[in-house]
Amino acid sequence: MASLLRLQALFSLKLATPRRLPSHLRCAAAVASPLPRRLPAAASNGSPEQRASETDLESGLYLVATPIGNLEDITLRYIIYLAVTWYLSVPGLWGCCPTVITQQQQQQTTTTTKPLVPKKLRALRVLKCAHVILSEDTRHSGKLLQHYNIKTPLLSFHKFNEREREPIILKRLHEGEAIAVISDAGTPGISDPGMELARLCATEKIPVIPIPGPSAAIAALSASGLPTEEFTFVGFLPKHGRSRKARLEVSAREAVTQIFYVPPHGIHQFLLDAASSFGDSRSCVIAREITKLHEEFWRGTLGEANEAFATWQPKGEITILIDGNSISIDETPSDDFLEQELRELMAKGHALSTAVKLVAEATSAKKKDVYALALRVFGK
Repeated sequence: MASLLRLQALFSLKLATPRRLPSHLRCAAAVASPLPRRLPAAASNGSPEQRASETDLESGLYLVATPIGNLEDITLRYIIYLAVTWYLSVPGLWGCCPTVITQQQQQQTTTTTKPLVPKKLRALRVLKCAHVILSEDTRHSGKLLQHYNIKTPLLSFHKFNEREREPIILKRLHEGEAIAVISDAGTPGISDPGMELARLCATEKIPVIPIPGPSAAIAALSASGLPTEEFTFVGFLPKHGRSRKARLEVSAREAVTQIFYVPPHGIHQFLLDAASSFGDSRSCVIAREITKLHEEFWRGTLGEANEAFATWQPKGEITILIDGNSISIDETPSDDFLEQELRELMAKGHALSTAVKLVAEATSAKKKDVYALALRVFGK
């Protein structure tokens, strides 16, 4: 009963069925709306106490992913899942596109099917039933929760106060509360507050429960066209120039796809620094406004990206993916390749000895062989 009532409540948001859905799924979503507001007592399984307990959460820290731009990533797709599940469960409706559901079929649905909503790990239910929600920005999150009609208390939790908050939160968790964590967008703990709190909870044997959902890094990677078998998620680069350069130099030597988060005001400097470390010819993908109306994927080389974005200031958070180093650690590079790498590094200001070390670390060549080549080409 509680599950069906949740379905009815979600449909009260009056969200339209996506036009791109196959016709039989659009029918299924449309069919779900006529469910009766009140169901017969026989429609629910278990005692009233058991039904009431469906809204309870077990004690623990719930890391709840929130939309990265499109509110349908929590609501409408969730509703369609429920609608299709209900549709497929009604006897005689499999494989057809019903436009009218009889009272008898509704009665069959309420008495023969299992609850449509999984009991645990649903973002909206967790946020609604938690004792408190830890939020990176309570003003931003307040608007999000208001959209979903969730009235759970909010408590600010960000990089400037998380150390102060952690003892209080741990105490409440030990007392049996269920506490949810959300960030401004995406998954908590991934370039957002939550990682250290999760570590503390794990150390103190407090359950840490992930509520999966949107992630800009994974969404961008899946659509990038770059290799996905292995990748390195770097996130935001350090603010200080020397640390930024050192991190980029490490990434440039790796053979796997590199993923960075870049604020819109920092894209020009990032592309200049990346081209300096990776080289102008390295392939990259620039993803912005993911899941939003103006979603865009730009593809090309870092050199081309510097030209394309030189006079353009994009808006919104940006995810940049850079192809890995194509030279395998198992391959023996040619002298011409080693010489080219040495020249590029020295042109960037590296001393000969430093360039030799970096080239040796990035390839299978022995350091003494690279050094001997450097002496032959460049002298002492």
